[in-house]
Amino acid sequence: MPETRSRPTALAVWLVLAGAVGWWAAFSLTLEKLHVLENPGAALGCDFNVLVQCARNLDSWQGAVFGFPNPLLGVAGWMAPVVVGMAVLAGARFSRWFWALFTLGMTFAFGLVCFLIVQSIFVIGTLCPWCMVTWVVTIPSFYAVLLHSIRIGALPLPARIRSGADALMGWLPLLAVLSYVAIAVAAQLRLDVLSYLF
Repeated sequence: MPETRSRPTALAVWLVLAGAVGWWAAFSLTLEKLHVLENPGAALGCDFNVLVQCARNLDSWQGAVFGFPNPLLGVAGWMAPVVVGMAVLAGARFSRWFWALFTLGMTFAFGLVCFLIVQSIFVIGTLCPWCMVTWVVTIPSFYAVLLHSIRIGALPLPARIRSGADALMGWLPLLAVLSYVAIAVAAQLRLDVLSYLF
């Protein structure tokens, strides 16, 4: 497959920043999990009240979907966007197949995050602070990588869709904000978040 012709510098910068923030959130949540294992019943630094806390999420089966704590996925997984972003900034030009595989990885991350958002709000009934940081960076990262892969032809789609993806790149902040608003509305309707804030 031919290599992409232009360097997506803005995307690369975002991937590095989002990867760093996501990694820090995952690492912090991993430390909290280790703290709980060493001190059962101890209060966690991210437990603010009955609604905003990490403990119930970490102790639930959803907190270890694949049999080990979810934050370990983040500690390993968030390195990929950082490495890809730094490589692009250093001048690397990846082939379309690479972007297709990277999009597949980001789609997995996005799907897992969507599953955990639903579980957190509608089943567990809490909002984990470090988890929310992960949501905030995963959602726009997925949109950005998906749209970039479509516009460069890494995904076999018609030219009209590729042009649409290119145009949508400028609307990424709005897409992310609309996603955050949808999550906030769902959390408010289900958990009455505002009553805990005021």
